[in-house]
Amino acid sequence: MLLHLHVKNFALIRETEIDFSEGLNILTGETGAGKSILIGSITVALGGKVSKEMLRSEEEPALVELVFSVDQPGLLEKLKELEIPVEDGQLILSRRISGNRSLCRLNGETVSAAVLKEISSWLMDIHGQHEHQSLLHKKNHLEILDAYAHEALLPVRAFIEHCYQICEARKKKLQESLLDANARAREQSLLEFEIQEIEEADLKDGEDGQLEQSYQKMVNGKKILDALMIVQNLCGGEEVSASEQMGRACRELSGVLRYDESLEPLNEQLQEIDSQLQDAVRELQDYMDGLEFSGQEFSETEERLNLINHLKAKYGQTIAEIIAYQEEQQKRLDVLMNYEQYRKQLQEEYDKAFLELEEHCRRAHEIRVKAAKELELKMLEQLQELNFLDVQFEIAVRDTKTPTLSGWDDVEFLISTNPGEPLKPLGRIASGGELSRVMLAIKTVMADQDEIHTVIFDEIDAGISGRTAQKVSEKLSLIARSRQVICITHLAQLASMADGHYCIEKQAKDGVTNTRIRKLSGEEITEELARILGGARITDAVRWNAMEMRRLALEFKNKTGKS
Repeated sequence: MLLHLHVKNFALIRETEIDFSEGLNILTGETGAGKSILIGSITVALGGKVSKEMLRSEEEPALVELVFSVDQPGLLEKLKELEIPVEDGQLILSRRISGNRSLCRLNGETVSAAVLKEISSWLMDIHGQHEHQSLLHKKNHLEILDAYAHEALLPVRAFIEHCYQICEARKKKLQESLLDANARAREQSLLEFEIQEIEEADLKDGEDGQLEQSYQKMVNGKKILDALMIVQNLCGGEEVSASEQMGRACRELSGVLRYDESLEPLNEQLQEIDSQLQDAVRELQDYMDGLEFSGQEFSETEERLNLINHLKAKYGQTIAEIIAYQEEQQKRLDVLMNYEQYRKQLQEEYDKAFLELEEHCRRAHEIRVKAAKELELKMLEQLQELNFLDVQFEIAVRDTKTPTLSGWDDVEFLISTNPGEPLKPLGRIASGGELSRVMLAIKTVMADQDEIHTVIFDEIDAGISGRTAQKVSEKLSLIARSRQVICITHLAQLASMADGHYCIEKQAKDGVTNTRIRKLSGEEITEELARILGGARITDAVRWNAMEMRRLALEFKNKTGKS
């Protein structure tokens, strides 16, 4: 339930705060006072789009904050997954907008607009001014029916979507596999050439690295040899060398050991260095002896490297990738060599998937037909209570035999509002006022299908008056027995049923227009009802009428509250 609304620097609203009550909350005010702006601010707070025109200034950021009481198990579990703390059963949604930037928070934790919208779907259902027009589009009828049959239909629709995607993938593969004889022959010839080229190379994993190392050694052999000869002369040459110098040092130190035994460790170190140096000189000579190679060896290495690099340029950056490419081409060649069998297998796989899809579509159809009958009866009951006296209502569920992501059903709402008239599509015969009532009936029936505790109606009274308006007001009052309802209206019949009545006013001060909202009480409610009834001039008769309307509304609520 929505407990509190705080709006700052949004459109005509400088700053306002509202505490909402349980039951039916009614918002009234003059045309242009800002009633729809208030609903717009709530929509924005719930993650809706923001237009620049809704911001009062670029310097001052807009802020919309909503406080909800929450107890839905599904919502609480979702908030736990998001690591959003919930204390005292309250959830605070806030959105701060500055220029092109927007900051969204849930109980102080920063979240994305997408997360905010997801959470919002658990909190509130907003019926906009023109939402009833969606009933004119037949495609929406299927979604309404599926929402009603949600629990039974959800797993079946998931299967349908899964099977449909498999079918489409297999159909695409089947279509792509269709080749004429000439095309198959050309592709087969190319595949055979590529496979043979790779096979003849007899590639071994890692040999390219070894060959590259050998090639670089051969190409730079003279540079290596010149450097090693210098090293050899420095370390062990016939002239003064490191080896000769180290040998002399060892001899000198050994000659004085008898005079000081503490020199023994140092002597051992020098002897070890001398030994290692001699070993290094021998290994150096061995390397130089083996550095020689033939021109044929160089040519073979170069040729092998060129071959491997040629294959890399065509089939892959590494030997492993080239071999993998060969394997894939071999599989494709096997397909072409057994083409008819391959096509037959693809067709069988597609047929199998399509049969499974058809089975799930049939299950969905059966569920929808059953749900449609239940929904028809509930809708008829609600429509009659909304002053459709001789109404007929039917939900046609037609099996098209053409599967889609939602199944193969075509759903359409049919209605007859006058005796003797046949059932016709809802969109062809219903007026604006009738569509509003049909949508209200749908909202009433669907109210028990979800966990949403707050419903907003923005001018659900469009196109209705008189006794019909009274019936609509009674229906809203009954809905408000089980959930919170917030309703913008221009009709006194609806306003009189309010459990909480709020007046939205526009004021101009110092050349600046502001919208404010305040909760009415006592005589203020009567005066507001009188304003709605009487317009510019409010007489005693109008006030009496307003009081009588309040009395009758209270009488209705007391009566229904006891039942």
